[in-house]
Amino acid sequence: MKITHYQETDSIYIDLAEKTSSETKEITKDINIDLDEQGNLVGIDIHRNASKFVDLSGIALEKC
Repeated sequence: MKITHYQETDSIYIDLAEKTSSETKEITKDINIDLDEQGNLVGIDIHRNASKFVDLSGIALEKC
């Protein structure tokens, strides 16, 4: 998984799999999801005002 923050647009892309997206679905006006050919989630795009949805100062990874 890779998270990229684009400061100039305050957008975030969360890359969940190393697969090519074949379809994008709009969830809200600010959030899209990318799906592969089988309909599996491969990415999440928060394309405006990402700081409203995600606390960028405190991203942590927890493994169980």
